[in-house]
Amino acid sequence: MIQVIKSSERHLSDHGWLKTRLHFSFADYHDPENMHWGALRVFNDDVVQGGEGFGMHPHKDMEIVTVMLDGVLEHRDSLGNRGVVRPGEVQVMSAGRGIMHSEFNHEKDQPLHLLQLWIFPRHKNLEPRWEQKEFPKAERAGKLLPVVTSLDANGSASGALRIDQDAQIYLSELKPGEEVAHASRRERMPYLFVISGEVSLNGTPLAAGDQARISGEEKLRIRAEKDAELILLDLPE
Repeated sequence: MIQVIKSSERHLSDHGWLKTRLHFSFADYHDPENMHWGALRVFNDDVVQGGEGFGMHPHKDMEIVTVMLDGVLEHRDSLGNRGVVRPGEVQVMSAGRGIMHSEFNHEKDQPLHLLQLWIFPRHKNLEPRWEQKEFPKAERAGKLLPVVTSLDANGSASGALRIDQDAQIYLSELKPGEEVAHASRRERMPYLFVISGEVSLNGTPLAAGDQARISGEEKLRIRAEKDAELILLDLPE
């Protein structure tokens, strides 16, 4: 089954300095029927104005993945980590038993655009950690590039970042007519988001900002109808 949720159906929270489109119940958007998809708890599509951001705040027992689309994000945390995250880079923060962090737009006069994902971990009270890595567009051209995988997976050979969950995250850049395939299992709960362009998923059309919640499908075929950028998550229940 493929359930498509159109871009216009997402909840928009406009705080002036922050415009965020929420895929699941979060903050000022409460919907008990839309709390998560499998292990995916949060999927926020954020635009943050220049110089603005999220002040120091805590997290615990959550795997937080940030995918930078445009602009520059400045990260600081209570472990002493400090860095900037640029387009093409992915950041992972495993909150574990507890971490404080802040995230700000590093540029004063330009907005930034990012995707923030929260994934339930398998274990609680782990050692918190933070890491980031660049995944250039050329590396994801015409294929599904793994950027995040399970902490105990041998997939680290692929260079993917790791989280404490049996989940995989892929990024892809496709030209019109290009197609990629992904094999999953019927009990898995994949999740596809079209960052830009247009694609078809097993023949079902999706445009920029659309999401597909997938269940009971073992084979996924994603074809670009226009130049497209996408993110695919393969998740446990």
